[in-house]
Amino acid sequence: MASKIKKIGVFTSGGDSPGMNAAIRSVVRTCAYLKIECVGIYRGYQGMIEGDFKPMDARSVNNIINKGGTILKSARCEEFRTKEGRKEAHDQLVAEGIDALVVIGGNGSFAGALLFNEEYNFPVMGIPGTIDNDILGSSFTIGFDTAINTVVGVIDKIRDTASSHNRLFFVEVMGRDVGHIALNAGVGAGAEEILIPEQNLGLERLLDSLKRSKKSGKSSSIVIVAEGDRIGKNVFELKEYVEEHLPIYDVRVSVLGHMQRGGNPTCFDRVLASRMGVKAVESLLEGKSNYMVGIRDNKLILTPISEAIKAHTEVDEELIRVSDIMTT
Repeated sequence: MASKIKKIGVFTSGGDSPGMNAAIRSVVRTCAYLKIECVGIYRGYQGMIEGDFKPMDARSVNNIINKGGTILKSARCEEFRTKEGRKEAHDQLVAEGIDALVVIGGNGSFAGALLFNEEYNFPVMGIPGTIDNDILGSSFTIGFDTAINTVVGVIDKIRDTASSHNRLFFVEVMGRDVGHIALNAGVGAGAEEILIPEQNLGLERLLDSLKRSKKSGKSSSIVIVAEGDRIGKNVFELKEYVEEHLPIYDVRVSVLGHMQRGGNPTCFDRVLASRMGVKAVESLLEGKSNYMVGIRDNKLILTPISEAIKAHTEVDEELIRVSDIMTT
């Protein structure tokens, strides 16, 4: 596998997701296996500008595959949005002898990598790490499976207390622009209603659904609300609206927040991250650049980063139909 690349830099950027450490481990160990040097770049683009680098070998990533978060840290970097900041980052990479980059992150991280490549022709390869599962070119992103399992586990616990006290719970999950977490976790946890950004179900439908649930004999209900739901009210306003129009319900709100990003990654996310890390390094050594590694039909594929960041993935229409049937 002939290549001019002798040293690869790896970094995580944007919001953390469970499985990022597994991806770092995979990149580092693939480099070691192929006799390529690997350098960890701390704090994303900010660390790149500041030259916060550390050589990494196979032993430096021992015992991290099971850990959430990212050992390389992550940070926002307004300076990288400027030409001066990107020039400083390039100068630091050249001084360190880094020939190519693997970026583990989401849309914003990939957009930065694409711009950097366009300006300096610097080889980059993306690995999708985000719990939102919203990047074109991959059926799954690293961290999504862990996040939905975390949500389902919490909802199972909330249902225990909802049943004990005959309460209605609104459970808000992450998903400002897409409803993958809400839809999958809602179906998996048996939610009575699921509110997602892709569908404006309306307040009247929500009330009708809750009325039907009450008439059918349900003494408690769980409604999953994606934070970007288009119904037009935040989860606390929804609570007040339902209490006003359906006083028979004792309503509570639970906002899961950043716990969805934490925790030990599932086996699925660990395996996915391991596969993607190998593919990213091998693709760079084959002379490919400006691609994101994805998975479709259980096969790894490459999608141009320019295509991957164009739009968000769409929710599964079949799963929406299943949800409608299950909430009958």
